[in-house]
Amino acid sequence: MKKNIIIAVVILGSLALIAITLINNKKENEAKTAIVAEKNAAVSVKTAQVKTEEVSLDFVVNGNFEPIQELTFSAEKSGKVISVLVKEGDYVNVGQTLVIVRSDVINVNASTAKAIYNNAQADYARYENAYKSGGVTKQQLDQAKLAMTNAGSNLKQANINVGDTRIKAPIKGFINKKYIEPGSILTGMPATPLFDIVNVSKLKLNVTVNESQVASLKVGNPVTVTASVFPDKVFSGKISFIAAKADESLNFVVEIEIANNTDNNLKAGMYGTANFASKQKQELKVVPRNAFVGSVSSNQVFVVENGLAKLKKVVAGRILGEQVEIVDGLSDGDNVIITGQINLQDGKPVEIIK
Repeated sequence: MKKNIIIAVVILGSLALIAITLINNKKENEAKTAIVAEKNAAVSVKTAQVKTEEVSLDFVVNGNFEPIQELTFSAEKSGKVISVLVKEGDYVNVGQTLVIVRSDVINVNASTAKAIYNNAQADYARYENAYKSGGVTKQQLDQAKLAMTNAGSNLKQANINVGDTRIKAPIKGFINKKYIEPGSILTGMPATPLFDIVNVSKLKLNVTVNESQVASLKVGNPVTVTASVFPDKVFSGKISFIAAKADESLNFVVEIEIANNTDNNLKAGMYGTANFASKQKQELKVVPRNAFVGSVSSNQVFVVENGLAKLKKVVAGRILGEQVEIVDGLSDGDNVIITGQINLQDGKPVEIIK
């Protein structure tokens, strides 16, 4: 009996000891969690100091190369393709024959039109001589002249139709795509596409610039251009067009014309960079481009004040490479946050990473 009592007391004591240990562990874990939570409440960020410095007004803008001319060449008349004289990748000149269309019926019609015209000419000559001697009336002579004129128009059209059996290139360039083969049937309505012709002897690089950048640009200004696939090659270009109206993003389209090299290394669709060199410098208040929340057009940055992130509205000026001019809203010495903004809200504690 006494032995059972002793065992029960030992078990109860063990259970009590376990319970006390678990309670203490829970309190200790809660205390540690509270410390971690308090520490994690501060978002880790990196900052940069706002400063006024001498900045080059040169800037670069990216875009894609486009051909100076491109055309999807289509059939004007119906007919059956007898021969295709070019293939994809061939270079063609203006007026070069690309396709021959079946012409036997057209040639017969042209011969008939020629015979009718010759006969109308002879009739008119006879009527003209007869009119001089009073053998025919003026009305009969006029009718003979009208018949000759109509026959001449029909012959001209017949000769055009003969010419249309040899389809020629309307522009120079490379055959980028071929849509037909011998035996293809061409239709005029709707027109059958024949070839895509692309002229890359010159190219256009279309870029967009903001209002502060476009103010210093003029049509004809020289621009150096590079292509991402040819980092060691520099191409000379000039501004050929500046949009008179901004787009929905308040940017202006600028078109730069570039002469391709003799090997036609530049291809339409490649990625290019235009380097606008003004050779001017100016004292400007600037911040890194990545200080802006979202994009530069948002005109919002976070500034660290007394360990807290403060969202500020600013007026951004020119984009100068990786820096942006600040017209208003910040002072020299302000610390703007350049990384970590995605986790920030106005007034949130921050921890600056050196």
